[in-house]
Amino acid sequence: MKCCVCKEREATVHLTQIAGDKIQKLDLCEECARSKGVNDPTGFSLADLLLGLGASQEMEQAAAATKGGELKCPRCGFTQADYKKAGRLGCPDCYQTFAEGLKSLLKTMHKGPRHIGKAPEQLRRHLDFKRHLAQLQRQLAQAIETEDFEQAAVLRDEIKHLTAKPAPASAPRK
Repeated sequence: MKCCVCKEREATVHLTQIAGDKIQKLDLCEECARSKGVNDPTGFSLADLLLGLGASQEMEQAAAATKGGELKCPRCGFTQADYKKAGRLGCPDCYQTFAEGLKSLLKTMHKGPRHIGKAPEQLRRHLDFKRHLAQLQRQLAQAIETEDFEQAAVLRDEIKHLTAKPAPASAPRK
């Protein structure tokens, strides 16, 4: 069995994490295990390995792209090394501080960088409809403000068309 990180050497270290009913396995060669800190309990981050085989490396690359070396949260003092060890951030401001590295990480882990949660299909359709309608109304107001009356007429007609047909099933009442 080949190493999951380098994909060259034979894997001799096998890690398994069971979360609920899901099992995640990670096979590493000795070198990759040592470089990831598997032999060092203080530096080992199973979360980092399982979140994308190098989540902290993406953050480090983002920090290298900025002027300074290692990024540090101004509010809590959390660093990339702290993130690598803990597998989580220190405070809400960390999301802004580490935004560049987190963006690509979240895209690989989830459908996108913005959390939208789960909702029943009918409720989701209803909320999407309401959001779209509100966006069109904002665009209409802006078009009127900038005196772009042709665009305003198009937006008005689109809003009229949307509101004329029945909206998607609304949310269940309590």
